[in-house]
Amino acid sequence: METPEPSAPSAQSAPSAQSALSALPGLFAEEGRVRAFAAVALGAGSAAQVAETAGLSAKDTAAALRRLREQGVVTLGDGGELVVAHDRFRDLARAGRPAAEAAVNSEAGEDDRAAGMIVRTFVKDGRLVRLPARWTRKKVVLRHIAEQTFEPGAEYPERTVDEKLRAWCEDGDVDHVTLRRHLVDLDHLRRSGGIYWRPAESARAGIA
Repeated sequence: METPEPSAPSAQSAPSAQSALSALPGLFAEEGRVRAFAAVALGAGSAAQVAETAGLSAKDTAAALRRLREQGVVTLGDGGELVVAHDRFRDLARAGRPAAEAAVNSEAGEDDRAAGMIVRTFVKDGRLVRLPARWTRKKVVLRHIAEQTFEPGAEYPERTVDEKLRAWCEDGDVDHVTLRRHLVDLDHLRRSGGIYWRPAESARAGIA
């Protein structure tokens, strides 16, 4: 007995890319739909072929294909055969991009707030009270000192670097030589032939 072809959903019933994106995990949470989709991806062009390839009953095949087509991830090709709707996945990827960017921006904002709290804890009135014991926080403080002290790309002789760093170390627990060494080790300052400069872009440290 030939497996009946599922009826095509109307254009009006097709969900928006954003709602389909939200529904995607649930769509593929059911094994029958995953197997049916895989069969179409492997070239099964009819419901009967999908049932045979996926090892599903006619009823389960029809139900799976109906849901896949309702969500727009399986459609009919020019010859009426079942095909994966690659354009649909591109639409879903584009729909998901703003949410991903918003998450990244939110995370960056949280990092900036955390960095500000760290700096305020260890830097008082333009003076380095002490360096944090935790390495990730130490990198935040050192980056702040580098950005506040040295212009990107400007060259400084070692004597000038020491003078600038001594100002940070007054009445603190860290001497300017140790501070300079840390800045060089973390690539906030680079050195060649007794000349120092700050790179235009130094790596932003993560906070943990």
